[in-house]
Amino acid sequence: MKNRKNLLPALVSIALVFSLILPASMLDAAPVMARGQVTRVVAADTKISARFYRPSECNVGDWTDITQIAAGTWHTVGLKSDGTVVAVGDNHFGECDVGNWMDITQVAAGGKHTVGLKTDGTVVAVGRNNGGCCEVGNWTGINQTATGHYHTVGLKSDGTVVAVGPSGWSRVDYGQCDVGNWTDIIQVAAGASHTVGLRSNGTVVAVGRNDDGQCDVGNWADIIQIAAGNFHTVGLKSDGRVVALGSCKLGRCDVDAWTDIAKVAAGEWITVGVRSDGTAVAAPDDEGFEWCDVGTWTDIIQVASGSQHTVGLKSDGTAVAACGWLTDIVPGPGCFIATAAYGTPMAGEIEILREFRDEYLLTNPLGQALVGLYYKVSPPMAEFITEHPSLKPIVRAGLLPAVATSTLAVNTAPAEKVVVVGLFVLVSVVLAIWATKRRGRGPQYT
Repeated sequence: MKNRKNLLPALVSIALVFSLILPASMLDAAPVMARGQVTRVVAADTKISARFYRPSECNVGDWTDITQIAAGTWHTVGLKSDGTVVAVGDNHFGECDVGNWMDITQVAAGGKHTVGLKTDGTVVAVGRNNGGCCEVGNWTGINQTATGHYHTVGLKSDGTVVAVGPSGWSRVDYGQCDVGNWTDIIQVAAGASHTVGLRSNGTVVAVGRNDDGQCDVGNWADIIQIAAGNFHTVGLKSDGRVVALGSCKLGRCDVDAWTDIAKVAAGEWITVGVRSDGTAVAAPDDEGFEWCDVGTWTDIIQVASGSQHTVGLKSDGTAVAACGWLTDIVPGPGCFIATAAYGTPMAGEIEILREFRDEYLLTNPLGQALVGLYYKVSPPMAEFITEHPSLKPIVRAGLLPAVATSTLAVNTAPAEKVVVVGLFVLVSVVLAIWATKRRGRGPQYT
């Protein structure tokens, strides 16, 4: 009992420290990927005997009468022939609340939002409205829509383009909505933070984040369809060949050998093609990622891909899916501190922490190393928390600074971040001075 009493403050302290350094929002996933890299981490000294599954974005086996599909980060949307819409998967922000939609002719799925195009050219949207990506209620004359992580794009019947999203909003504004001067566009596509447009003459334009070269499409010609993944762009040529550029380190741009392709799609870590005979092909094809297991698919007329799932629409109106089940996981739902504390990996606080992890930690070697360390030290503490539910409120309280810090990092503008960091440093200095003086007073004051 004494050891357990000593463990409690250590648990809370360590949870707080690690949550501040690397938010504990791991969706209990062993394949942790960031900006074209793959890190496979297995918790040390544990027996691996189970899998933890993402939400039900692949539960499309009972779908019928589907005419079009779309895939968001962790949700899947299907348009039925009667103009209604179905959706499965992560619904934390209401991105699957499409049950009352009617008269829809096209659907698109973004990071955490879903968009529907109505027969009258107006647009509806549900889900997370970060940066105003769901503010499409005044759009008219729209022929097609596309969705990125935090932005929505609309192609108008006159070939011009409109977009809403993070204009001037925090770290995610890369100019992906700067499409006001585009003309003669016949198709649009949206990546995480970039937007691509196909012109009627087969050339392509792109704006937005370009640190991986995903917008370097100026020399493309003879393109008949485009697709955009998080950090790469794909083009289908009239002769059935495919071109791709951007972040290609996982092999998702290895499409040079593809021939006889009729449709293309791009997800976060994958490029998918549908051949004219209805079979499917994916890149990468040799990394063992289960969301690339489309080689046995037949009779496919469209594909869509999200973060770690790929969906295919068959000519009979049914759908098939390949999911990247996250393997090599310590069994149980409370494998990591925050998941154990909040009781579910889909808690809003964990969603914020997850975004901080993806945008700030997993984009650099130091952050990736810290994430790997976290996998080693977190499971025992999480198991202890799970075994002692009374600790959950205490740990959640300890995680509040991490949640607040991550919220500020994710949802504030750069200038605001400077102010917040300055205040944080000031408070830290004051506390350090106070602690030093307190220690110097001697034991009689303690």
